[in-house]
Amino acid sequence: MRPVKKIEIIANSFELGKILDALDKSGVHGHAVIHNVEGKGLRGNTEDLDHIMLDNVYILAFCTPDILQSVVDNIRPLLNKFGGTCYVTDTQEIRSVRCLS
Repeated sequence: MRPVKKIEIIANSFELGKILDALDKSGVHGHAVIHNVEGKGLRGNTEDLDHIMLDNVYILAFCTPDILQSVVDNIRPLLNKFGGTCYVTDTQEIRSVRCLS
């Protein structure tokens, strides 16, 4: 096992490309995206809107601790400009080891 940082971002789907580019620029080359995320935050319920013009996305990514500051430096300006939130937590990655005979 090795320590990694889990990055969770909830943002407007319109900004998805910019966020994924920022992650890639930071050295985070893998991610998962879940579309049509609904919930309740500081701005209220997204499901209360009669016509949702732009859906939210949930982005899940992982990075090594040494590149986390680069991720923060590249993601924070986008969140400040376009809205959204990002959470970072410590976790462990388990890699399978292939035994060669």
